[in-house]
Amino acid sequence: MPQAMKLALFDLDNTLLAGDSDFEWAQFLIEKGVLDREVYEARNIQFYEQYRAGTLDIHEFLDFQLKPLSRHPRSQLETWRAEYVRNKILPMMTRKARDLVASHAGDARAVVTATNSFVTMPIAREFGIENLVATDPAENASGEFTGGVAGLPAFREGKIARVEAWLAGLGLTWASFRETWFYSDSLNDLPLLSRVSHPVAVDPDETLKEHALEHGWSIISLR
Repeated sequence: MPQAMKLALFDLDNTLLAGDSDFEWAQFLIEKGVLDREVYEARNIQFYEQYRAGTLDIHEFLDFQLKPLSRHPRSQLETWRAEYVRNKILPMMTRKARDLVASHAGDARAVVTATNSFVTMPIAREFGIENLVATDPAENASGEFTGGVAGLPAFREGKIARVEAWLAGLGLTWASFRETWFYSDSLNDLPLLSRVSHPVAVDPDETLKEHALEHGWSIISLR
């Protein structure tokens, strides 16, 4: 990636998407009969509510989220993922979100999300965003998922560390950019929002909305 003067970072769930890709992936697998509804649906809802409340234990959640990936061949997972993106994700991609991404066409751009990269890579591509910083599921030597997480989850302060590692791999730092943006809906993203020169609250939860108003941050809606 050539050195750019501006950097635009986008949260995914309930920011660019009018919904949550993590939650919908589990619901999709439940609807397909891949996951047992009685066992998984209540926990899926519980984790989602914990995330929104800012009380999520990310490692407990990732154990829940990534274990199902280890129970099926990668090829089967990719077939399901294509159907999931078509049926669940495309309807959540609003015109306003696409226009926002397009407004940063001349900038370096990345989706930065706690949701795992297997689920989110094709979603970033659908938005035409070149780079993805996400929580990475661990793989074995043959490319099958182990059910664990590889490296640091891209969650809360972990998003800053993961973005900095991504930039370092390109020979860049925050100082390489004249202006930086991060768009997010969630109180969980206050650390990274506080790190950029242009923090933008997108359809924010109440905690983020109050913080944005108090600090004079931009507040927008993509719905």
